[in-house]
Amino acid sequence: MDDMGEWVNEVRLVGRVSAAPEERELPSGDTVVLLRVVVPRLGTDHGSARVDTIDVACWTPRTRRSALRLAPDVVVEVGGALRRRFFRAGAATASRYEVEAARVVVVRKPALVKAR
Repeated sequence: MDDMGEWVNEVRLVGRVSAAPEERELPSGDTVVLLRVVVPRLGTDHGSARVDTIDVACWTPRTRRSALRLAPDVVVEVGGALRRRFFRAGAATASRYEVEAARVVVVRKPALVKAR
């Protein structure tokens, strides 16, 4: 497989935002907005997990602005790539996989519940 055109790292998620996105300034001075997207597991009956909760990192100004406008329970479509990020955790180096968002689009806002 010498042709790089055959390799693809592309992720498309459609799911529910689980909590308000969080903006963090890293020790490097970079800013990232983090959010979690809950996606139902379709067609699986093994184990107890019925959803996957996926971490999404928004690094570009456009994706950070889009993410910061989100609220819990909004359904979004996230497009991007799977990344493994390394960071210091105390004296150790740790890592995590997350989706690095190239786009964040609102698919559906939660229905308003009328007060009784």
